[in-house]
Amino acid sequence: MNVTGSELLLYAGTMFVLFLTPGPVWVALAARALSGGFRAAWPLALGVVIGDALWPLLAILGVSWVVSSYGEILVVLRYVASLVFLVMGVLLIRHAGAAISTDSRLTRPGLWPGFLAGLLAILGNPKAILFYMGVLPGFFDLSRVGAPDIAAIVAISMAVPFAGNLVFALFVDRARRTLTSPTALRRTNRIAGGLLILVGLVIPFT
Repeated sequence: MNVTGSELLLYAGTMFVLFLTPGPVWVALAARALSGGFRAAWPLALGVVIGDALWPLLAILGVSWVVSSYGEILVVLRYVASLVFLVMGVLLIRHAGAAISTDSRLTRPGLWPGFLAGLLAILGNPKAILFYMGVLPGFFDLSRVGAPDIAAIVAISMAVPFAGNLVFALFVDRARRTLTSPTALRRTNRIAGGLLILVGLVIPFT
């Protein structure tokens, strides 16, 4: 493998920070778990993980092709990745108390509807691939990644949010109190925003 363990560790840590940022999937998982328990929530998490595998894979292949044709663009992409995290962090802190909304289609009862809802939620978001295209060059030199490297990156992209979503579903009662408390929501968003800014500042020097 050409990707180092420290690069993968930093990427995994960042994926975990992103998972901690409350969003519609959190609300959908909470609603499904409250209505039908863990059995109703895990299919949505499974649907989401399919997209978590597809988008980074497409981003890696796309960016790798661009880098192979225009090698000097890799430096630019690294600073783009840094900027993405800085902007995300600032916006999270500025809107730390904003209410979370969700699409009612994510909360339809049933195992199969749950899986489809998670799958459509992630695949129906074309901004996801743009996010990964902007972020991945900040962590890895995509001009030298091979099949094992790609497999490791995609595995982390899947495993971290999937594990987080499952744990979230298991502890949904506690999560519900967090989601309904404006003070706790602001605190969570501010911490996550600060950590994203820190990642953005670290990327140019890695």
